[in-house]
Amino acid sequence: MRGSVRLNRSPVLRDIGQFMRAKRWLFIALIIGLLIYFAPTPEGLSREGHIVLVISMVAVILFVTEPVPLPAVALMIIVGQIVLMGLDSSSVARSLMSDSVLFIMGSLMLAVAVVKQQLDKRIAYLIVRVTGTGIFGICVGISFVCGVLASIIGEHTVAAMMLPVAVTLVTLTSDNPKKVKGLAAVLLFSISYGCAIGGIGTPSGGARNAIMIGYWKDFFFDPTDPATRVFLIDYVSWMKFAYPIFLAQLPLVTVILFAAFKPEYKHLTRAVVKLRSQIEQQGPMKSKDWLAVGIFFATLVAWVTMSESIGLGTIALFGAIFFLVLGLVPWNDMNSGVNWGVVWLYAATISLGVQMKDTGAAEWIATSFLALLKPMNMDHGLPLLAAYTALTTLVTNTMSAGAAVAVLGPIALRTAELTGESPLALGFATAIASSFAYFTAAAHPAFTIVYASGYLKAADFFKVGWRMALMSIAVLLLAAKFYWPLLGA
Repeated sequence: MRGSVRLNRSPVLRDIGQFMRAKRWLFIALIIGLLIYFAPTPEGLSREGHIVLVISMVAVILFVTEPVPLPAVALMIIVGQIVLMGLDSSSVARSLMSDSVLFIMGSLMLAVAVVKQQLDKRIAYLIVRVTGTGIFGICVGISFVCGVLASIIGEHTVAAMMLPVAVTLVTLTSDNPKKVKGLAAVLLFSISYGCAIGGIGTPSGGARNAIMIGYWKDFFFDPTDPATRVFLIDYVSWMKFAYPIFLAQLPLVTVILFAAFKPEYKHLTRAVVKLRSQIEQQGPMKSKDWLAVGIFFATLVAWVTMSESIGLGTIALFGAIFFLVLGLVPWNDMNSGVNWGVVWLYAATISLGVQMKDTGAAEWIATSFLALLKPMNMDHGLPLLAAYTALTTLVTNTMSAGAAVAVLGPIALRTAELTGESPLALGFATAIASSFAYFTAAAHPAFTIVYASGYLKAADFFKVGWRMALMSIAVLLLAAKFYWPLLGA
């Protein structure tokens, strides 16, 4: 009887052991969170800010290790704000929905619409005709197209437009995702990192750029002093400082991707032949195809010209509405094609970023970091720029780039005044480094969009992200040392 009990219990114990191994990072994250939660609140940090740091630390560990589905992490962030911080559930719910979240939702819906019309195949074929069938050349071409477009209209738009293109090339190569893991990774990351590095190129490439331009004007411009006009940074002036940094990173992106992942195919000749055959079978574009193109490009133009007045998210939803109302895409296809968990993920991380700013947690991190610099003689020159670049990189991986610049920008510019460094150099370093959020699937809108394809794991982002961060930081510091002084910074 006792032996029978042992035999009956052994499968249960085995299942428990397997569960513990599979969820070990969940338990590690929770233990770390509990230790920080019950630790004394550091001086200068509010209790609310302390709790926000606990939630952020646990969330980042879970984002990187993915012991549970990422949408579950999003729900944990939401519940944590209510239970641990004592916030009203209605106020937390309001913080979840912003124009950025509407944009993510609308752009994913538009991506489904593009695939439904099979326009992604035509776009993919156009790119391949220019780059050739070699996978390295295709990745360079995708990164270049994404980077240039993202520097003008923002990464959200470009990632939403290009995602179906990469997915089309992957699915035409193999219907089995397990056989094309490396191929899918290099193609999808070419989109996300092309968008990420391109967003620094112009003021319209991201909210972080416009925020820093506003800070320079508010902090340093004096209408009675002509010498302060250097702090009125216009579109072209920004490009002089930032666009060469984008171009310098561009050829290195594909090299890093191929070092991190090994594509199963060196050439996509077979996929391109299939692609051409499918396009020929489709025949010339029909009226519904042209209508779909018209809606998409009207949405694109509206993003460029009307986003300041009604928001990117509202415009994206307008585009999705037109596809649905005109019957170009059935709702069932839209509903099944959109990864709604990704929408929750992005909403929760934005909400957490708001709490980091409102509770003073982000500012406490920054000021504590600065206190460490002085003893190490890193409070001036290139070491100061390097320190702020590293700090911004760390902070922007836990909150949106715009929020990171909003919090760190004033501190960076004030530091420049106190140390006699160039406010332009330190400001540009902070703004550009805010795009180095490479470590998690929620770090960039473009990352969230490509993650929604289902081909990538959360751990893949950190696998390539740390390499990208080192490269981007090196390029930025080289520009600050040798190039920016030529521009007067």
